[in-house]
Amino acid sequence: MSFFEKIFSPHLPPRHPRRRPAYPGPLTGAALEGLFADCDDLEKRALVLGGGPVTATLYYIDGITAAADISRLVVQPLTDSARLPAPATAKACIARIEAGAVYGCTLRRRDTLDAAAEDLLRGYAVLVFDREELALTFEMKANPQRSVSEPTTEKSVKGAKDAFIENLRMNTALVRRRIASPALKICQTTVGRKSRTAVALVYVDGVADGEFLAELRRRVDAIDVDGLLTTAYLEEYIVDRPRSPFPQLIQTERPDKFALNLLEGRVGLLADGLPLGFLVPATLPELLKVPEDSSRSFLTASLLTCLRFIGLLVTVFLPGFYVAVALYHQEMIPVKLLLSMIDSKQQVPFSTFVEISAMLIAFEFLQEAGLRLPSQIGQTVSILGGLIVGQAAVEAKVVSPITVIVVALAGIAGYTCPNSDLENTARVLRFALVLAAMAGGMFGIMCAAALLVWHLCALESMGVAYLSPLTDGGIAALLRGLARLPLRLTKRRDEALRTPDKRAQK
Repeated sequence: MSFFEKIFSPHLPPRHPRRRPAYPGPLTGAALEGLFADCDDLEKRALVLGGGPVTATLYYIDGITAAADISRLVVQPLTDSARLPAPATAKACIARIEAGAVYGCTLRRRDTLDAAAEDLLRGYAVLVFDREELALTFEMKANPQRSVSEPTTEKSVKGAKDAFIENLRMNTALVRRRIASPALKICQTTVGRKSRTAVALVYVDGVADGEFLAELRRRVDAIDVDGLLTTAYLEEYIVDRPRSPFPQLIQTERPDKFALNLLEGRVGLLADGLPLGFLVPATLPELLKVPEDSSRSFLTASLLTCLRFIGLLVTVFLPGFYVAVALYHQEMIPVKLLLSMIDSKQQVPFSTFVEISAMLIAFEFLQEAGLRLPSQIGQTVSILGGLIVGQAAVEAKVVSPITVIVVALAGIAGYTCPNSDLENTARVLRFALVLAAMAGGMFGIMCAAALLVWHLCALESMGVAYLSPLTDGGIAALLRGLARLPLRLTKRRDEALRTPDKRAQK
């Protein structure tokens, strides 16, 4: 196996998922208290149900449950002899409660310690009967979450103004509002031995391919980590080639984009605590599209899509191309431009490679500083760095003006990319192309470009070619990747997604 095959080889999770550990032991109050020993936020209250012989203990976790709702909707009905008239046995009491003696709308019967503990951690109040290894759980979740707000990283121009938040059920509701059909399926599972994070698999029945769905479900079930707290745990365990720098999941914070891709035949993932939606399979042309393309005229949307492709090529290749031409191929430069470059570099003490590398690094410093600082300070730092420091460097003859122009153009072109992960990949490739240009000029750039194209052609996302539909063959497939056809002519879904329902429009 070659070096590049080792680096970019698929690293998939095992086919048979590891069994997640459960909480062993009988379902009793003592077992539940022992499981949550030293947890000061666990609250309990002993109850005599209906004033009769049956006793039970109510457990809940302070902070994730609403104590006032528990008192009003659970404790009061359970202790009211009029609603629960002195049941003789626990089974009779349970039957009465399940028939509507308690006001809580969500009621579950649990007979294992594992299920009761998980409900307790999800914001349920757990009623454990003293003489029965049985519990009833009532949903009493508190509401400590931020409200739905506008997208911050994916700006919406002509689309909806709401974005995903950190609450899974609210995120599924945002998707359900857009696809109000029973065909929208939401299958929930748990990931993380310690965090027990809820993850929802979202798809449209009859549109999503069954193989995509089964494979994604297998990979999610195979995730064996302590906690699912960041997006990396999903990405590196789900994608085909986690060592590749290119994003193989479509990440979005916009529910309208998420729903649009579901209707095209993709399968989505939503995780509790992450204000993002994930979609597979991902392709490079899809990463360069935005939901507003369907809101604009097809001509404008096509031109803007092509502009993003050009911007991606410019941000990756322009600095390296300038280094190669300035160091090895001065004959490619027009005479007047060459004389201007020579005049501007006469008093600059550094080579072109050092100039470009230093300016790219300085640009990365400014970008990271602007992201990490508060918004008002970050804007000030960007302006000071871009204008004052850049102008001072040129006047001090540290760098030449054309170097500043090349780096600025490359940076601005990178901002046309709508996907932040793909933009970060372009930032890495930019440095790689500069090193290749310094080592071999245009020959080095061509070799690096050939390796890049080879890797992109070999890359797949859930079995779909990463460059699809650009590599599917035919003018129609190429136009579908580079442009947006009129909606009246877009009758069928993408063939690469292998959707059972081929017709997008009638």
